[in-house]
Amino acid sequence: MSKEKEILLRAEGVYKEFPTAKKDQKVHAVNGVNLAIYQGETLALVGESGCGKSTLGRTLIHMLPVTDGVITFHDQEISSMDEKTFRPLRPKMQMIFQDPYASLDPRMTVRDIIAEPLETYHVCKSREETTERVLQLMKAVGVPAEFQNRYPHQFSGGQRQRIGIARAIALQPELIVCDEPVSALDVSVQSQVLNLLKDLQKEYGLTYLFIGHDLSVINFIADRICVMFLGNICEIASKEELYAKPLHPYTEFLMDAIPKADPHLRGEHRKMLTGEIPSPVNVPSGCCFRTRCPYATELCAKQKPELKKVGGRYVACHHAEAVTA
Repeated sequence: MSKEKEILLRAEGVYKEFPTAKKDQKVHAVNGVNLAIYQGETLALVGESGCGKSTLGRTLIHMLPVTDGVITFHDQEISSMDEKTFRPLRPKMQMIFQDPYASLDPRMTVRDIIAEPLETYHVCKSREETTERVLQLMKAVGVPAEFQNRYPHQFSGGQRQRIGIARAIALQPELIVCDEPVSALDVSVQSQVLNLLKDLQKEYGLTYLFIGHDLSVINFIADRICVMFLGNICEIASKEELYAKPLHPYTEFLMDAIPKADPHLRGEHRKMLTGEIPSPVNVPSGCCFRTRCPYATELCAKQKPELKKVGGRYVACHHAEAVTA
């Protein structure tokens, strides 16, 4: 993104840990993350399942408390706020969930589901005004107004996700965390929902943190991409830079795993991750990726690489400059 872009949310040294059954052990879900999300952009967060993407997304918007570190929103520090203090800021940060059925109350009609945040924050003066606003939101996401009294089970997966999106934009947020919002949908429906998200972003000036693992989807939706492995940021770059030349070894493996359309290229020169799969309970010393990295050296075992600027991007690898050269 250009330097003129305003930073909407910034994370500095953010950690998130969870206790285990053993008192002396913890799950290190997020390990010292530093990143910035710019106003109006789509920052994609990618990585394998269990790498901490969803945990980081929830932590950034105060759905989970931080273990350590600082999170600022519009230069206002939010990470130390209790829920009561944070409540006035909640409308500015919303979430679209992965499972559109599990995220909707099956006992509520579509009208009531979308109206709930409006009523909670007393946005409208009357029930009639609330209903009118609900119908506007349904129209914005492509759900017919005559369906307002139906229940979630009466809709398809794509329609349910549209309802979830309507609920997310009801309070006119600035930042929306999209937690794999199309992974549970058919491929034909995915493109419709992705186009809807892009249209809404343009219309309402939204900023997205888009969590996913399908790099074809990420290529379509993202402006910048942040690659995570075992709770750590490996690389942050523009979409164009990352797809043209990944600098971190883990990013290289992710890119190489993208299915090739050309049948002559399928299966050729595909790199496979080998070595020990590390545990978030017992994180390796030094670089967390070194047990699976073919380029690892003694330095990688001794010292954790910092996320530093290499060219126009940020990379956490001791050998990134050598790759660039």
